[in-house]
Amino acid sequence: MDAPEALLLLPRLRVQNANALSGPLTWGFPAVTAFTGFVQALELKLREALDIQLAGVAIVCHHHQAQTSVPAGKRTRVFHLTRNPVGKDGTTAAIVEEGRIHLDVSLLIGVSGTALYDGLLEPAAIAQRAWDLALGMRLAGGSLLPPTWALGERQRPLLEFWPGTAEEEVRLSRRLTRRLLPGFALIPRADLLAQRTAALQTQDASLTSLEALLDLTRLNVDPPGTADEQGAPRSDWHLRPRAGWLVPIPLGYRSLAAHPPGSVRNARDRSLPFHFVESLYGLGEWHSPHRFADIRQLLWYHQAEPDAGLYRCTTPFLDLEALA
Repeated sequence: MDAPEALLLLPRLRVQNANALSGPLTWGFPAVTAFTGFVQALELKLREALDIQLAGVAIVCHHHQAQTSVPAGKRTRVFHLTRNPVGKDGTTAAIVEEGRIHLDVSLLIGVSGTALYDGLLEPAAIAQRAWDLALGMRLAGGSLLPPTWALGERQRPLLEFWPGTAEEEVRLSRRLTRRLLPGFALIPRADLLAQRTAALQTQDASLTSLEALLDLTRLNVDPPGTADEQGAPRSDWHLRPRAGWLVPIPLGYRSLAAHPPGSVRNARDRSLPFHFVESLYGLGEWHSPHRFADIRQLLWYHQAEPDAGLYRCTTPFLDLEALA
C-alpha cells in the first residue's frame, strides 16, 4: 500500500438520517465501508475534471445522535420510524425501515495524482471543489447539510502535501490533529481481540473469537465469589472495567458462494460474477487523534482478496505497539 502524497480534510460534515444499522448484528454508527465507499464516489466526481486519486479515509466523530427512544413502560430502545401509507386492507405496508442517526464527522482522505502538481488548480481550490461536491452527495445513506454559518479557519476544507522530513511530518500531523479535536477516531484492535481469545481458550478450548468479541464489548458484572485481579474471591458484585472505548464493527464481507456472470436472476450487473456474502466482524476502538504522532495511521483502505473470497477494510499504516 503506497502512502498518500497529500491529505484532504473535510471538517465537520453534518449528516442527517444516516444509516445506524452497520450490519446484521450491530447498530449505533455506520459501517466503515460506508465511508470508504463515499470516498470512492467522491473520486469519480473529481476525476471528471482532474487527474486525481483518493484512497484511504480517517473517520473522526465529533457528535452523534441516534434516533431512538425508550417507550413508556419498556426497557428496550426502539428506532424512530416514519409512518408509511397503509395498504388496501388498512394494514401497515410491508416496508422495512432503517435505523437513523445524526452525525457530525470529519474525514481525512489520502490524495495522489498529477492534479497536485500540474498547476491548473491550487491546493485550496482542489479542497474547495471536493468540499462542494461532497455536500451534494449522500454519506451512509444520510443527507449532508450545508453549514448555516460563515466558515471559520477550523471549518474550511484543507489540502496539505505530505512533507519529506520526520520533523515536518510530526508538525503537520499535530496541526491536522488540532483541527480534528474534540473528536474520536475509529481504529481496529485485532490485537486485543486475539489476546482475549487466547485467554478464554485457556479456560475452554471450544470458545472462539466471537465469544471474545462479545466479552470485550458487553457490560460484564462479576458476582460474589469470583476471583479478582490478585486471585482472591470477591465479597460483592463487581463491574469489570474495560480496556478502552471498545465496539464491535463490521469490517467487510466474506464470500459464501460464487456464481458465473448472468447465472443469478435479478442481479444488478449480469456481466460480472455474483457472490453471496456474509459480514466480517472485528473489534474497534474509539481513540483521540492526538494519540497518534503520524496521522496517516488512521486511514482505512479497501483490501480485496478475490482468491480467498475476502473484501474488507484495513488500516495498513496503523502501529498498535505505539498505543501500548
